[in-house]
Amino acid sequence: MAETLKIVIPMGGWATRMRPHTYNKPKPLVSVAGKAILEHQLDMFKTMPNPANLEYVFIVGPFLGELQIPAFIEEKYPDIQAHYIVQHEMQGQSHALWLAREYLHGPMQMVFSDTLIETDFSFLAKETADSVAWVMPVPDPRRFGVAEVGGDGWVTRFIEKPQTLENNLAVVGCYYFREGRELIAAIEEQFNRKVTLKNEYFLTDAISIMIEHGAKVRVNEISTWLDTGTIEATLDTNKVLLDKLGSNIETFKRENVQIIEPVVIRNGSEIRDSTIGPHASIGANCRISNSSISESILEAGCEIQDSALNRSLIGRQARVRGDGHVTQLNVGDNSEVLLS
Repeated sequence: MAETLKIVIPMGGWATRMRPHTYNKPKPLVSVAGKAILEHQLDMFKTMPNPANLEYVFIVGPFLGELQIPAFIEEKYPDIQAHYIVQHEMQGQSHALWLAREYLHGPMQMVFSDTLIETDFSFLAKETADSVAWVMPVPDPRRFGVAEVGGDGWVTRFIEKPQTLENNLAVVGCYYFREGRELIAAIEEQFNRKVTLKNEYFLTDAISIMIEHGAKVRVNEISTWLDTGTIEATLDTNKVLLDKLGSNIETFKRENVQIIEPVVIRNGSEIRDSTIGPHASIGANCRISNSSISESILEAGCEIQDSALNRSLIGRQARVRGDGHVTQLNVGDNSEVLLS
């Protein structure tokens, strides 16, 4: 793969299922297991055949995305080559990619912003298929898109939200295309045909058009697919990642603190008379006293007092003062909660 590989990450949606956390930051910057979702996603590409020869295309939403994502990348990943496209109208996945068409020539990898998978991309160095779709078998595929695979091993079509259970290979939102221009041509045909679902253009329909025109598409099956599309799913993913990656405890001030691993505690926090863990992610510069935190995510700058938090997601600079009872909270950035 001598050509530069484009890695395309559409992240232009409104992320309403992650509110209140996405009222003032885009979903990829929500924390999970001690890092932004986007950081975990970019870690996935370390197994690419030629990681030094990658070019990133971030398709961001207006306002929050276009302001915060470029600044985040510049701060955390100053050496990567990145392009930014703003999707002002939410007309679906294919529409997002079409907006970035000037960059989508040659080989490309596309991953949706709430998809975290465990995979090794190194096989792409010798890939000969026109496209590869990452899939995972699921018990009930009806809320996913699925791949229908023929007897010869090639995908015959994709079905978005099937009504039956026989095709259980759910597409996880990760695709390789040997030539991006072929995908763009299929998307333009999708527009002309007006192939939509609930007024949105889905990528699986564009790939089905590629297959109609003779493209060879295969599946790559995985066993680990983590979702960060909802609060509950993000908390589940936090737990799985901490079990997999283990604890990461940085420098913090402590007094009478019990830690039940695995946990992440970032620099600059002050914790006293508290129990942290298991499966707790504590952001930088938090202040925690007389509390217990388990299976929860606290983003940077939180202040937690007299609280017993379980399965909670607390946004940046939020303040919670509890009443000592076990509580499950979902608190947005810069908010204040007093339980009495």
